[in-house]
Amino acid sequence: MSIKVRIPQPLQKLTRGQEEVEAAASDVKGLIDDLEKNFPGIKDRICDGQGKLRRFINIYVNEEDVRFQQGDATTIKDGDEVSIVPAIAGGAQ
Repeated sequence: MSIKVRIPQPLQKLTRGQEEVEAAASDVKGLIDDLEKNFPGIKDRICDGQGKLRRFINIYVNEEDVRFQQGDATTIKDGDEVSIVPAIAGGAQ
């Protein structure tokens, strides 16, 4: 199973500069574990100490936010595209 994962610039130092990597998993939690196996340290940036997705990290499967699906239990399949997007806050007052 091959899932394309887009990596944001702040995490690319962990993926040896790669903007896009491939992973194998059947759900988002498994995908994060597979990324950690291949790119040690990335899980700590995506998940908190309890293994839950950090609130300032958004994960999209085929452009759908997993927070509005089943969170890290969201199913993924061969050919899906996953994007990891750090939340951006701020703006003009």
